[in-house]
Amino acid sequence: MSETVAAAPLDPNLVIDPKRDRLVIFASTLGTIFEWYDFFIYGTLASVISVQFFPTANPTAGLLLVLATFGAGFGVRPLGAILFGILGDKLGRKYTFLVTITLMGFATAAVGLLPTYAQIGIMAPILLVTCRLLQGLALGGEYGGAAIYVAEHAPRNKRGLYTSFIQAGVIGGFLLSVIVVVSTRSVLGNEAWNSWGWRIPFLLSVALLGISLWVRLKLKESPVFKAMKEAGKTARNPFRESFKGRHQLKMIFVALFGIAAGLTVIWYTAQFQGLYFLRNSLRIDDVSAEVMVGVSAFFATFSFIFFGWLSDKIGRKPPIVFGYVLTIILLFPLFHWMASAANPELAAAMQRNPVTVQGGNCTYNPFAQGPQATPCARAVGELTRRGIAYDVLPAEGWGGDTYQVRVGPNVVNAERPAELEPALQAAGYRLEKTVPSFGKALQVVLAITIIGFLSGMTYGPVAALLVEMFPARIRYTSLSVPYHIGTGYFGGFLPFISQYIVTRTGDPFSGLWYTIGVVAMALIVTLFWLPETAGKNLD
Repeated sequence: MSETVAAAPLDPNLVIDPKRDRLVIFASTLGTIFEWYDFFIYGTLASVISVQFFPTANPTAGLLLVLATFGAGFGVRPLGAILFGILGDKLGRKYTFLVTITLMGFATAAVGLLPTYAQIGIMAPILLVTCRLLQGLALGGEYGGAAIYVAEHAPRNKRGLYTSFIQAGVIGGFLLSVIVVVSTRSVLGNEAWNSWGWRIPFLLSVALLGISLWVRLKLKESPVFKAMKEAGKTARNPFRESFKGRHQLKMIFVALFGIAAGLTVIWYTAQFQGLYFLRNSLRIDDVSAEVMVGVSAFFATFSFIFFGWLSDKIGRKPPIVFGYVLTIILLFPLFHWMASAANPELAAAMQRNPVTVQGGNCTYNPFAQGPQATPCARAVGELTRRGIAYDVLPAEGWGGDTYQVRVGPNVVNAERPAELEPALQAAGYRLEKTVPSFGKALQVVLAITIIGFLSGMTYGPVAALLVEMFPARIRYTSLSVPYHIGTGYFGGFLPFISQYIVTRTGDPFSGLWYTIGVVAMALIVTLFWLPETAGKNLD
């Protein structure tokens, strides 16, 4: 008996073919994994890239410049969403995301071939930014195409489950980037890795591109788009129609501020913010931090599929709203738990002998190429360079450049490393990188996994939700534009913004307020204006 059966009870125009659907899900998810691998490998290698392309006497400035460039790739995603959204609505879903993945693969491989700053000077970061912008342009068309393609093949009562694999593919891309980086560095050793081995993860993109194209070329066009095109119902100007009418504008607004912005800051907080927090603030060995975050991402992947499936049963809105609420409640406690588990000696030293700064002119400029403007700012710079958290105390009436730095009860001259470092060591601050014990590492993994589950609650149902929110003739454009504006600007610049807040305040937890603020905004928008779409007929 044939596998192909009519699906009349679900969608009158949809035919279910399990073999075809498995290929659709596999090909779309595989392509999503590879494309996000290409995009995330840059963020995973931020510390290496800062040395190769942004050499500076101020390592904090170098890291912030890398993270700003990381965000720039996200910033151009809305342009890719417009360009490829229009092509997807006019020419078809399949061929559009074939183009996007090809562009992404070549742009990523090019980074692995770029000469460094030491070789060609200022042209090196310029070329790097150019490749990063091409990556962002490609990614602007990938997600919408994959999500729509899968959803338009799925029966309405399994749409959340089918599309959840696309969402899980995003984590798969991050996880693959971590695995490749850790394994390559372990095989080559630190010397070869820092010299030339860091290029291998970028060059691997060529092989991944070949596999993805081979699989995706086996696919046929989406049945919804094919029927729409045969009926002559495709949009003449998808971009203009996407912003036409009060209801359409409202859905764009909700998709941007209620869905894309909220889910993406939770996801990036779990992965990149967690990684930088371990490496920089908690002084955890780079490989150990990458392994812990990678293991957490693996376990969290299943939550994306579970909540996609659950949204077919209880609706798309409840998991998202509940996930936002839990994030606001749990985010700070989870990061404090992570800090006490990852480096208990450092956490105890911060509690027992806090570092305080008091003075009138203590404004620290993390982008300064030369010395800071004031003695207090130079002292703060020495603390920041070592990743030491500090509290700023009021200094009413303090004039001129008068300032004071205390490590516990003792006043120290923080401008002099020969005095500062022994004082920190005596107070229990371990400045060298550390590897947590197995039991403590398990606690860190559990904390990050819980944040990953919160991401799964808010991200798992979203592909199906966004597809259901917009009509077929303008779906690619209407979905892609708000999604990539929200994820590109609110999420893409999260590593930079959060690290900048930490740098300016001296509080390693202060960057989390950015996540809390964005999620609170998304919760309000979602709670009041997001309609329930589960089971909607896509035709």
